[in-house]
Amino acid sequence: MSDLEQLTQALARNLKRWRGERGFTLDSLATRSGVSRGMIIQIEQARTNPSVGTTVKLADALGISISTLLDYDRGPQVRIVLPDQAVRLWSSEAGSSTTMLIGTDERGPMELWTWHLVPGEGTESAPHPSGTIEMLHVTAGDLTLVVGEGEFRVPAGAAATFEANLPHSYRNDGSVPLEMTLAVSIPPVSAPVPAPAHAAGPVRADGPQR
Repeated sequence: MSDLEQLTQALARNLKRWRGERGFTLDSLATRSGVSRGMIIQIEQARTNPSVGTTVKLADALGISISTLLDYDRGPQVRIVLPDQAVRLWSSEAGSSTTMLIGTDERGPMELWTWHLVPGEGTESAPHPSGTIEMLHVTAGDLTLVVGEGEFRVPAGAAATFEANLPHSYRNDGSVPLEMTLAVSIPPVSAPVPAPAHAAGPVRADGPQR
């Protein structure tokens, strides 16, 4: 089985598992994540390899890190992820890529990424749940960071943090490759409250919508 096939199988298995643990129906997870019911079914049946954006939306809606959704091996209190065990989630023909180095769910999902963007390329991200914080450190090149309607230049050696509940994007408008490290902290998702035994009607499992 290829690495992509293993990743697809792991995603199918874990999406179904975490949806069950959260008590989300297919429809409620679709509503929370913005991913269609049909796409969720295809993912759970390992019939498709979703985009990074779709995977991020599902992880956010479930309140877990992408590493958990992709079945990262769990270790003891100290966990080492070797370079060849990091998960590359996006790459372009020109040579840009994003790699998640490590993630945890101990106090709400946290993820650590490394980014490489060649000149002229960039990626966009949909809003994350309210309370999500991103921190980044540019080690080479200049980053053009767009958050909502604001555009910011982050040069090599500089760091930035922002609330990621707005659309945001990362671009390399410079002439040399961009390298940066990115950390994402996502607030935990509360499990749905079970219906009282005397409840007269059905209770929605997805709770209030953001």
